[in-house]
Amino acid sequence: MLDSRPTVYIETYGCQMNVSDSELMLGKLTASGYRPVDSPDGADVILLNTCAIRDHAEQRVIGRLGELKRNMKADSVMGVTGCMAQRLGPLLLQKARHVSLVVGPDGYRALPALVDGARRGERAIATTFDLEEHFDKVEAWIPVQRGCDYRCTYCIVPTTRGSERSRRLADVVREVEQVASEGMTEVVLLGQTVNSYHDGTDGFAALLRAVGAVSGIKRLRFTSPHPNDFSPAVIAAMAEVDAVCEHVHLPMQSGSNSVLKRMLRRYTREGYLECVERLRAAIPGLALTTDVIVGFPGETDADFAETLDVVRAVGFDDAYTFKFSPRDGTPATRMPVEMTVPDAVATERLARLIDTVRRGSRERNMTLLGARREVLVEKGARRGDLLQARTRDFKTVLMPGDDSMIGRYFTVELTGTTGSTFTGAVCHNRERAPLPMAG
Repeated sequence: MLDSRPTVYIETYGCQMNVSDSELMLGKLTASGYRPVDSPDGADVILLNTCAIRDHAEQRVIGRLGELKRNMKADSVMGVTGCMAQRLGPLLLQKARHVSLVVGPDGYRALPALVDGARRGERAIATTFDLEEHFDKVEAWIPVQRGCDYRCTYCIVPTTRGSERSRRLADVVREVEQVASEGMTEVVLLGQTVNSYHDGTDGFAALLRAVGAVSGIKRLRFTSPHPNDFSPAVIAAMAEVDAVCEHVHLPMQSGSNSVLKRMLRRYTREGYLECVERLRAAIPGLALTTDVIVGFPGETDADFAETLDVVRAVGFDDAYTFKFSPRDGTPATRMPVEMTVPDAVATERLARLIDTVRRGSRERNMTLLGARREVLVEKGARRGDLLQARTRDFKTVLMPGDDSMIGRYFTVELTGTTGSTFTGAVCHNRERAPLPMAG
């Protein structure tokens, strides 16, 4: 029997919050009678869920909108959602005449009605911030906080996501209990500055303890935190809650105090290193990853050398590295033109930074060969017949196996490394059985 439901295709760009939002949108549309498809070809509704953090991401989406026009039927609806939609609003309708729907991150609750209107020929923009504290269920990636009250001079997030709003602790726990009852054993708490979470009564430390106490939850992660919000109470909760994994993504952005000041990061190089020291003292074996920007206005060779020094001193397991990308409407775009770092210089610095990170990561990973680690098998790997698994400290392990192993825990021996990814072999008779499904 043919399925007559209208089809929807969603393509996602950007951070894990966007992945979570795409799941939310798909859930809303599915509940309203739409059928998800894996290809844009001939889909009734095509949505691009977008990122606005860097100019490159926006240009990529503009180009992709042109490409996807070829996949549209005469009555297909094309929409742009997410941060880029929030930032550009009506300009998107002008730049791409085949786009009929522009919806910011706080407009998803009304998405089915907006899509239905677009299918009737209405062009719509929904970019008003919703300041109520409500969030929708999105699998084991659980948003707990939206928006940001920091005002880093390079960042568009306060414009695209609004001020901080935290979800009520009881609602978060209820959702975690639900995903645990469905057999999920790992949850990730999401927020723009997730460790600044506060629902008016409880802060992030209380949230970690409450979520970690939910029966069936074996692994608890969170992203992305701000170095200033690791209070003694938060670090104590991380150390004392068994489910909290031994990994923190700790954005640094620069190792130079003068650059950090212009970025308005609100901490110094010394303060960042002190945060690292407190975390590692409380949580043995903690793995750290980070974000670093090179070529920020005014960055000198000496500033960049200080960044490399911090990268070596901390010993990051990995880093997301970027050249500075000016975003319209941010204070960084108003800095004197003479402070602009030439692109060739920024490109050369980025290459040196990547090399430094990779060299350090490879040296540390080589010392782990032969070690045994618990892994959770996540999915099939991109190459061969291997599976992709993850350790508690967020290291990727490729291992032989079949789809029946996905979602299960195993003890593996780390047998090789490319420098960033490990290969592993299952230690027989050492599988950790998954927790039983509810019901």
